[in-house]
Amino acid sequence: MNKLFVTAASLALLATPALAQPTDILNASYDIARELFEAENAAYAATGATVTVNQSHAGSSAQARAILEGLQADVVTFNQVTDVEKLVEGGFVSEDWATEFPNNASPFYSFPSFLVRAGNPKGIEDWGDLAEDGVQVIFPNPKTSGNGRYTYLAARAWATEEYAGDEAQIEAFLTKLFANVPVFETGGRAATTAFTERQLGDVLITFEAETLAVTQLLGADKYQPVTPSVSFLSEFPVAIVDKVVDARGSRDLAKAYLDFLFTPEGQEVAAANFHRPNDETVAAAHTDTFPEIRLVTAEDAFGGWDAIAADHFAEGGLLDTVFVNQ
Repeated sequence: MNKLFVTAASLALLATPALAQPTDILNASYDIARELFEAENAAYAATGATVTVNQSHAGSSAQARAILEGLQADVVTFNQVTDVEKLVEGGFVSEDWATEFPNNASPFYSFPSFLVRAGNPKGIEDWGDLAEDGVQVIFPNPKTSGNGRYTYLAARAWATEEYAGDEAQIEAFLTKLFANVPVFETGGRAATTAFTERQLGDVLITFEAETLAVTQLLGADKYQPVTPSVSFLSEFPVAIVDKVVDARGSRDLAKAYLDFLFTPEGQEVAAANFHRPNDETVAAAHTDTFPEIRLVTAEDAFGGWDAIAADHFAEGGLLDTVFVNQ
């Protein structure tokens, strides 16, 4: 009797189908990266990878909040470190995420740059021009957008050098710059739409990747990019969302996909889509695409991302002193 029971139980276990392995992953990314990851995903598929990579795009900070609230993203490809750190704090991403991939887990980079209308009618060449009377500036809200935060940091870095660290002059410049913004969009792509489709403003501030792509897509007879004298290094960190991949069994798929972004093939796709590659060989092949620029870093200019979060973006921080009545 016992033997028959054990045999029947064993057969039942053998007949139980194994849990199906996932065949897809979700990449939660920032909002101006739609075209980039369409190209990256196609290139990845061309290597023989059979996984389906689904995409979700919104402001980087909004994506972090969505994951904390239940969005089942296997990987993130964000545009600022602080948004990945929010996922670390929430228990979704491991604390050592930045060491799991090269270049502090940033496959490529960009920086805040300018896009003006053809002929540059307002003569905008550098950050100081953005605070002049009669100049309307379009960039996304730094309260909701990593793109907007980078713009704030780049403008402050320029002002810190220009005014030799005089905080009163720095704040006066930034206050005027913010006052010149007629409407704050929630994300980078919405800001581009406001500038190009709604024809708002004299200058758009967004990542260089977007300014060059818009110029190519809509025509140099309508728009022209302007590279400022200095800007802020904008890294694009990637990470595996451990809490999700461990539940879905998709860790290997997630890691293989993010690894691809650092390969020469993935770097070439990034460069073709105007994101500056970290691979030196690929970068050397695209020097004609990218003008020279002096970039400051979070560490050199502001003491690192932890200091930036506490000093500038916390409630009542330095951002709030210039971003008033908005």
